[in-house]
Amino acid sequence: MNFDIDTWMKSYLNKLNSLFGSRLLFVGLQGSYGRGEATESSDIDLVVILDKAVAQDLKAYGAMLDTLPNREKVCGFISGQQELINWERSDLFQFYHDATPVLGSIDFLLPLIGKEDIRRAIRIGACNIYHMCGHNMVHEKDAGILKALYKTAAFTVQAVYYDQTETYIKQKVELIPVLQPQEREILQTGMMLKEQPDKALSDFERLSELLFNWAAGLIIEYKID
Repeated sequence: MNFDIDTWMKSYLNKLNSLFGSRLLFVGLQGSYGRGEATESSDIDLVVILDKAVAQDLKAYGAMLDTLPNREKVCGFISGQQELINWERSDLFQFYHDATPVLGSIDFLLPLIGKEDIRRAIRIGACNIYHMCGHNMVHEKDAGILKALYKTAAFTVQAVYYDQTETYIKQKVELIPVLQPQEREILQTGMMLKEQPDKALSDFERLSELLFNWAAGLIIEYKID
């Protein structure tokens, strides 16, 4: 049976409103559904922001989700407003831009995110990729880890482009033509691995070296002044 996200979201929002009422400030979709790139295997990556979130709210939210179809596909983030406002701001950059609004707005986050927060997001992303890619090349030699790192690298590519242009492009097919050659190759490789996952094993050394060297260059370029 085909899954229809619009039908599912309508039922979800009705139950969510019944549960939280006026306390519900924002609902958004992240991930592939938020970008319009979803496939049959995609998760439903939801963002829920309440006026205030306590542990009992999380329990009630989880119980509500258990009543919905396709529960196994649901993941995401639930938070109180003040916790989000005081969140690590390099994370807020990606969080804000990757959340497609369904109900309400999180525009209150925009004034909090400065140029250095974006540079920090790039630096942290590059450091994590460099660390894990290097570890994987030496120790694990795992094609699945390499594929996951390329998926993660897409977020860093988006941040690099935003730092250069102050434009955030969600969809990869729209982003590729406007990227610099290095970032374009990283993003295209990640997309290729999604379609041809066996390439992560058959071309493991070359693709690992490509990712590792790219991350190393970003770490140096985005060094702390």
